Amino acid sequence: MKYVIALDAGTTSVRAFVYDLAKGAFVYGAQQEVGQSFPRPGWVEQDADEIYYKAAYVLNDCLRFGEGEVAGIGFTNQRETTVLWDRATGEPVCPAIGWQCRRTSEWCAALDGATKELVRERTGLVPDAYFSASKIRWMLDNVPAARVLLAQGRLCAGTVDAWLIFRFTQGASFVTDVTNASRTMLFNIRTLDWDEDLLSRFSIPREILPEVRSCDARMGEMRTRDGVLPICGVAGDQQAALVGQNCLRPGEGKITYGTGLFLLFNTGERCTLSHSGLLTTVGYRLGGRTAYALEGSSFHAGSGVQWLRDGLGLIENAAQSGQLAASVSDTGGVCFVPAFTGLGAPHWDPDARALFSGITRGTTRAHLVRAVLESIAFEARELTDCIRGDGVPLSAVRCDGGASANDFLMQFQADVLGVAVDRPAERESTALGAAMLCALSLGLADETSVAEYRRAGQVFAPDAAVRDERERGYEAYRLAVRRARMK
Repeated sequence: MKYVIALDAGTTSVRAFVYDLAKGAFVYGAQQEVGQSFPRPGWVEQDADEIYYKAAYVLNDCLRFGEGEVAGIGFTNQRETTVLWDRATGEPVCPAIGWQCRRTSEWCAALDGATKELVRERTGLVPDAYFSASKIRWMLDNVPAARVLLAQGRLCAGTVDAWLIFRFTQGASFVTDVTNASRTMLFNIRTLDWDEDLLSRFSIPREILPEVRSCDARMGEMRTRDGVLPICGVAGDQQAALVGQNCLRPGEGKITYGTGLFLLFNTGERCTLSHSGLLTTVGYRLGGRTAYALEGSSFHAGSGVQWLRDGLGLIENAAQSGQLAASVSDTGGVCFVPAFTGLGAPHWDPDARALFSGITRGTTRAHLVRAVLESIAFEARELTDCIRGDGVPLSAVRCDGGASANDFLMQFQADVLGVAVDRPAERESTALGAAMLCALSLGLADETSVAEYRRAGQVFAPDAAVRDERERGYEAYRLAVRRARMK
């Protein structure tokens, strides 16, 4: 067998990549966009069937390319997004609630102090609408069909990985991995099991949740025209990127620039609770060993660029944003805060809203576009300041994701952080991580050989000459954040 396939079910697209095991590089890929709907302000939904059918399409495309030489399939996925479905038919009960959805913010805010502290202690998270527990509770309370299926013992609840594995195994496997489970606000990250106290407090029955396995476990088997293929090697997208960036030692970290911005730093087998507004999460579990990570999550990064294109029509494509930003020497005093659905770490403010500030008659679209790109770098600076505040040294950062292709942003990021930004030759680190996990699970690689899959690309070194200017820009951004949070 020459290949493994990595399926990446993201927020706005589903992609599959064929990786050559000997080369450790992808040789073929397929992609389908998936939609989002926004039925009310702050609500985000997706069609779970659309995710499945488009995942099947790209997988079949890659299987045709592999021509019977595929050893297995690794999965990675947008986390927290939650699906409820019928165990008997596999049909979704209602639209999936997206990870960005804020409909349960009031429910989370109303939790009593003891429950909030229990969430932090047991799960490493903060009580927030971002995570799956409140989404499950909302659907149980507001979708009559869910309550009917629950009474009949036919209800399943899970993140996108569990949903897809269930469908691709024709209902034979109802499983998830430790990284996705750790994003539900129901999972004890020390015992690595669903937490009975939290399940009881949120009135969520354990039996509707999937079995939790390690990232390198075999999750099930998928029937194809060439026979049966194992599904093995599963992790949430940010943890998969941590593996794909070869951040397998304590102190190594990465930033992923996707729909949102996610910073993860490996803390090894030490489960460290943050005092700076970050999350503690499971980084991965391989070979019976668990590695933890500190995570900073910003809800909007690439989605801001997408909004410039689709919402405002200021750019025709994402690549144009870097060209426009570089066409002006600064933002002309304009600041942007991308709080379309509130602010994530370190603020955790669901009521904040996006804003431009500092606009004058001299402001052009180039200034606005540059302000949006700069806000992404400033978000990362906020998170790295928290990492430093928690005592984790920061000497360099590895980056990946769609927006990391933007040279302007990467250089600006290095200048704002004051450390080198290391961009690999292959920027699809999330899919690469799933391929690496699949190879490890199948015994086709070990942690030493699989580390060679990440290939060096370009390193952006900070420019000391602009340090003071970048610091002033960052302080202006922090002031704009305070304005965005004003009630």
